Amino acid sequence: MNFVKRAGLSLVVRASRTVALLAIFAVICTLLLGGFLLRSAAARQEAAAQSDIGVDVTVGKPAGFTPELADRLGAADVVHRYNPEVAIQAGARDLTPLVSPLPKPGAGAGSGAGAGNRSPDSGPGTGSGAGPGASPDLGPLEVNGVRDSGLLLPFSYGSTKIVQGRGILPEDAGRDVAMVEHRLADKNHLTVGSVVQARSTDGKHTVPVTVVGVFQDPTPDPPMWTPPHELPGNALYVPLATARALSTGPVSVTEAVYRVGSPDQAEQLTADADRLLGAGTFSVTVNDKAYRDQVLPIQRVGAFAGLIVWVIAGAGALVLGLIVVLQIRERRTELGVLLSMGEKKWKLIGQHVVEMTAVALPAVALATLVGALAGPSAGHALLGPHSAVSSSAIRLEPAAVAEVAAIGLGICLVSTVLPGIGILRLHPRSILTDTE
Repeated sequence: MNFVKRAGLSLVVRASRTVALLAIFAVICTLLLGGFLLRSAAARQEAAAQSDIGVDVTVGKPAGFTPELADRLGAADVVHRYNPEVAIQAGARDLTPLVSPLPKPGAGAGSGAGAGNRSPDSGPGTGSGAGPGASPDLGPLEVNGVRDSGLLLPFSYGSTKIVQGRGILPEDAGRDVAMVEHRLADKNHLTVGSVVQARSTDGKHTVPVTVVGVFQDPTPDPPMWTPPHELPGNALYVPLATARALSTGPVSVTEAVYRVGSPDQAEQLTADADRLLGAGTFSVTVNDKAYRDQVLPIQRVGAFAGLIVWVIAGAGALVLGLIVVLQIRERRTELGVLLSMGEKKWKLIGQHVVEMTAVALPAVALATLVGALAGPSAGHALLGPHSAVSSSAIRLEPAAVAEVAAIGLGICLVSTVLPGIGILRLHPRSILTDTE
């Protein structure tokens, strides 16, 4: 009789034992699937966290750090996002900047509090209200040219918040847009969509910029007289190209923030900066606190899930191997009869492999059904709301089912072939005459 057909008859005749074996195998496959789901969820969240949180590398250079050099460093493979920043002073037309309500130190009697409250001239000049005869300053507005305002530390840490609209994005590179502080916006009744005529530092030309966002800087107004461009309320953020258009000379990057995926990648970026900017000519600050606080726990969960998979696979192979050993001992007479009839020993081992495989495949299907129905709720119960890995990240994927099936079949082979080695040493006469 064909050993495959014989394996099917054996499973039917021993139905109760087959059901028990199916239940054991289903539990093993379900636990394996749970480990794979947790591991894949941890991997997805780790990748997302490395992109969104990552490690911030701040590069500063006293001179010669141009936006072009910042872009070349930002083109490195390890960089997810980056933001160079330049700062200039500018004026504005038809816009009233904020001024200090306190008198300027050393001013005459005519320059008291009332004079200090005068708004800077919004006409063709760029002065700050000192009068027609005074030498003009560079402008009452602090204009910051950026590429990605979300990487600015006050915004990324949440101390400075966007209260209307949005920030400056890399997609704004070819647009004249601006993000203004809420005190300046309130004084001039600016909202998202308003157009501000920003004036160059030499006062010779203007650039119309459209307000796309209003932000709130928690820094209070200074308790002493302060030049207008140093007041926190007179700050604007614009794209780098707009800042260049408002400047009368070459602009230099004050600092650039690069977001990479890990501390190892931060070291690689520093080496790239050494080659590009010159070793020892710049400062580097690596901020990996958020990475340590959020990414490392996710990695530990993923490592723990991988350990669970291997422990369950080993324990499953051991348990099923012992079951097969007991079955072989109980079926010695059957084996002896088959051997005496001329059945080959490898076919006896093949019969046990077929029996285990016939049980393993339905077990994988049951585990898949359980994972699809109970995966999210089980993940929530297992992980909890404060875990490093969100339960919403746990979802059943074909790759996880394929891995479970592969390991399940591997367990079948290990748990049947290894105990089946004893079959190769059996002899029909010794089996049939053995009274034990």
